Amino acid sequence: MNRYPSWLNVLVLVMLMTGVLFALPNIYGSAPAVQLADARGNSITELQLSNFVRSLESDGVTPEAAYISDGRAVIRFDSVEDQQRSGERLRTRYDQETNVALTLAPRLPEWVRNLGLNPMSLGLDLRGGVYVLLEVDMNTAVDNRMQGYEQEFDARLRDARIRHRVEQKNQIITVRLANVEDTAQARAIIADADSDLLIGDGADGKSLTVRMTDAQIQERQDFAIEQNMTTLRNRVDQLGVAEPLVQRQGVDRIVVQLPGVQDPNELEKILTATATLEFRLVDQSGDQPGSRTYPGRGVEAPQVLKRAVIASGDEIVDAGFTYTPEGQPAVSVTLDSAGGERMLATTRDNVGKPMSTLFIEWREEDVMRGGRTEKRKVKTEEIINTATIRGVFKNRFQITGMTPVEAQVLAILLRAGALAAPVYKVDERTIGPSLGQDNIDRGFQAIQIGFLAVIVFMAVYYRWFGMIANVALFSNLIFIVAVLSLVGASLTLPGIAGIVLTVGMAVDANVLIFERIREEIVDGAPPQAAIHAGYEKALSSIADANITTLIAAIVLLAFGTGPIKGFAITLMIGILTSMFTAIVGTRSIVNLVFGGRKIASIPV
Repeated sequence: MNRYPSWLNVLVLVMLMTGVLFALPNIYGSAPAVQLADARGNSITELQLSNFVRSLESDGVTPEAAYISDGRAVIRFDSVEDQQRSGERLRTRYDQETNVALTLAPRLPEWVRNLGLNPMSLGLDLRGGVYVLLEVDMNTAVDNRMQGYEQEFDARLRDARIRHRVEQKNQIITVRLANVEDTAQARAIIADADSDLLIGDGADGKSLTVRMTDAQIQERQDFAIEQNMTTLRNRVDQLGVAEPLVQRQGVDRIVVQLPGVQDPNELEKILTATATLEFRLVDQSGDQPGSRTYPGRGVEAPQVLKRAVIASGDEIVDAGFTYTPEGQPAVSVTLDSAGGERMLATTRDNVGKPMSTLFIEWREEDVMRGGRTEKRKVKTEEIINTATIRGVFKNRFQITGMTPVEAQVLAILLRAGALAAPVYKVDERTIGPSLGQDNIDRGFQAIQIGFLAVIVFMAVYYRWFGMIANVALFSNLIFIVAVLSLVGASLTLPGIAGIVLTVGMAVDANVLIFERIREEIVDGAPPQAAIHAGYEKALSSIADANITTLIAAIVLLAFGTGPIKGFAITLMIGILTSMFTAIVGTRSIVNLVFGGRKIASIPV
């Protein structure tokens, strides 16, 4: 009685040792570091890493460690002063080739890194960094889709040789027809483009009004949020920042958290930039329908551009900063198949004619109205380059006419993808690493106090059985840290609160078991039978209590945001690990100590 098979005891030991191994990286702490990522998204090579280190050593700075992690170079230092000095040196020398970010890196020994082990990531409130809250312009997201419909209807009606004029205002497209007899055919053409659109008759009897359904509008807005989140993640990756957090908040907002980032100077410009490009032919006659004049940037002259867009920013699959043979800064562009086919057809039919690159950007400005500062959304459209088509090309070409800084920023934005709708900064906070360390110290102090208080109580009240429960409690903390490290979850202040709560709850199961054992002994049961009954009869109560708490944690995780999710994650992990350590772990130790032999009494 009260003996586990050997394989089960070995399994418990193996799980404990595995937990210790995965939790081990967390004891080494972090160090100031510089992280470098290739500007084109390629992995950093060992040769490049050696060049970085030699450049720093020639400047009198010897890194503590230098290695490649996830295709990025990580160079650690002993002091913040060396980190900042090295960051400036590397930016000056390698700014055109790499993106340099000041961050914090785990101070792991080489053998731990070689095993592929990593510590759990720390949230912004613990590690310090940058917090930005962005608002997505939902109306523009819908307007952009309506403009797409407008161009599509215009092209389809023109192909059908129906005389018409298409206008879009306030998210309603009006299709004006020259002949009333064409109404039915025009309606069928529009319905064929998208059967879900709401098509109505105009007041004059020979026009149609087209609008999106509420479901389509909601779908478009959700798409804008998801697409913007993807684009923002890509942009952060281009900056070389590790462990970014980009998540939706509410209906129309996105939170960007960059733990460990200490130099947010260029961050806002990269995150909120809605820059994209359109390639259009110059209307040399100046009388084509839909043509309009656009201003030029810098030395570029204003031009009258045709309405038809040959290719746009959302069809760019790759972009990189480079220089032309003449030494001019340029952006090399690669289009997708659809954009490439249109570019091929356009250049084949228009050799010797000019084509312009139109730069489009949304931004938010502060204006004074009635003594109050209000936000105004401004759309900028400028021609950054006009060149004569000298030959036929398809999906690879270069754009010039920019400064090196403008070209490099544009390459990052295009490579990361265009935003589906403009975003505007609502809030920004920078948390210093000293505040983060203070939060860490206070959080772990709370864990230590709670842990020690529970240990003392269990040892005094339940004696040797209490000490066994304390071993399980310590193992539970190891498992929580190991799981957080393994799954890559971020530990935040609410997460620490969840761990502290778990420390108190983790002994609940053992309290139920031990009290049940006492009751069995009072009723006259032999010690071995009392132990067996205590674990068996308390199991249902333990399961009920933990399952209901687990359900609450799952609900918090599903519907909560930010800090609530952090609390829910650690609470869920703590519940699962505490059930294992309290039921299986302590039973294994009790069986090894008391099982398989006669005992006169048990110290409980």
